[in-house]
Amino acid sequence: MDTQQIVLASRPTGTPTLDNFRLENKVLPGLQDGEVLLRGMYYSVDPYMRGRMNDAESYVPPFQINQSITGTVIGKVMMSKSTDFEAGDIVSGNLPWQVQTIVPAKGLSKIDESNAPISYHLDVLGMTGLTAYFGLMAIGKPKAGETLVVSGAAGAVGLVVGQIAKIYGCHVVGIAGSDEKVKLLKEKYGFDDAINYKTATDIKAAVAKACPKGVDIYFDNVGGEISDAAISNINFHARIPLCGQISLYNSTDAPVGPRLQPMLLTRSVLMQGFIVSNFKDQFPEGIKQLSKWLTEGKLKFEQTTVHGFDQLPTAFISLFKGANIGKMIVEAAVS
Repeated sequence: MDTQQIVLASRPTGTPTLDNFRLENKVLPGLQDGEVLLRGMYYSVDPYMRGRMNDAESYVPPFQINQSITGTVIGKVMMSKSTDFEAGDIVSGNLPWQVQTIVPAKGLSKIDESNAPISYHLDVLGMTGLTAYFGLMAIGKPKAGETLVVSGAAGAVGLVVGQIAKIYGCHVVGIAGSDEKVKLLKEKYGFDDAINYKTATDIKAAVAKACPKGVDIYFDNVGGEISDAAISNINFHARIPLCGQISLYNSTDAPVGPRLQPMLLTRSVLMQGFIVSNFKDQFPEGIKQLSKWLTEGKLKFEQTTVHGFDQLPTAFISLFKGANIGKMIVEAAVS
């Protein structure tokens, strides 16, 4: 059986280009006991994948040249030789960027289609929502009356972080990259204020104006000068969940910026990096709470959907241009 896959053709220097990817045909092996044949429906593209394109040690192995890119995928079971799944089931897992793939059933999760649309499980009910939930709750520890600033606020994680903080009674300020996103954060998602970092002449002063009582929680998705500005307004005993550094992922030189450690030290600030898999044993608890808020109408979200399997590289590259509002998803038709 033939299928198509997208492989890493070369390791990028700086921002990835389409030349770093290649669409090619692949012959699938026969289906063995304990395996399923899947056809991809929804593919997640995420900023962390940029790090896996480097030949460097990290918390997950790097992608290999001439091998399929992998990521979170929702697929439909077309054939099964597993007692756990049958044809027609919808499942998710860490899967290769292939139109069809044969994988062991172990490691796949069946999706309940009755509680929410399927694609939500790549978003608010998937890794995105869980990243926001556990980063904020375990490290940020929001309290009513506190001020939270979140960078990348119109992105998949940032939207959820801001809304959860509002549920807990925080004053919420988002930092985003366009007037459209600023308007959306305030008018649709209930943020108290938002800053367009691309037009702010003094981002540090803009954060100070939006946060007259200082910053108690800074949820860091981007790093760089934006984080320097937010942390410059940090309060005593503040908390900083360190989730992402998208502004630095494509840097070819070691970034140089303000030395923040003296401020963290003298103000007794907690900064803690995390990855969502740190909390894997608590995923059911997180999904249950996120589902409750979703049902109650306390959580809303956006999805930027790109259509066509072959558009995966384009969708991924566009993340670094701020093209997405909310979660970036690639949808492939399934018959």
